[in-house]
Amino acid sequence: MLLDAVFFLLRAALDLFWWAVILAAIVQTLLAFNVLDGRNRIVWTIADFLYRVTEPALRPVRGRLPNLGGIDLSPLVVLLLITAAQIALGAIQGYLLRGGLYF
Repeated sequence: MLLDAVFFLLRAALDLFWWAVILAAIVQTLLAFNVLDGRNRIVWTIADFLYRVTEPALRPVRGRLPNLGGIDLSPLVVLLLITAAQIALGAIQGYLLRGGLYF
């Protein structure tokens, strides 16, 4: 029962972070093309929040990817890593269930 809650919370955290990465990529793209006004207080607050949440995961990936000019593929790589973590989490839960370690 307790492990079900732990697995649920881990899955929920990964899902929320997945959406945060997508929103951060969209907001940064819209800011770069001047679709959104970065001087607007609400837009700036949302963009700053998304930057602070996602940048610790995106920065190391950016450092390892080659420079492609204006194209930033780090959100794509982070999304793939989050999806791999979700799959691994499901596999761990399945192994624990089949092994009889929790039910």
